[in-house]
Amino acid sequence: MTDTPQKPELPDHLSSDARSPHHVAAVFEHDIGIRLNEKELFNVEEYCVSEGWVKVPAGKTRDRKGNPLLIKLKGKVEAFYK
Repeated sequence: MTDTPQKPELPDHLSSDARSPHHVAAVFEHDIGIRLNEKELFNVEEYCVSEGWVKVPAGKTRDRKGNPLLIKLKGKVEAFYK
């Protein structure tokens, strides 16, 4: 018997920021991927499938607290495990 750990279901809204209420640490124990309009993105900080948007860093720009400034891109969002 192989004992493979169950992967948690991917939420509709997920953030990589641990301070966010949409952060689910159990999901980040596995590799996940995000597609926006059939193109895979590798720098997504936050996404929402039902509303159809992702947030990605805007270059090297930082806010006054040192966090990257994020821009919102809209389209068809798909989240999946790799």
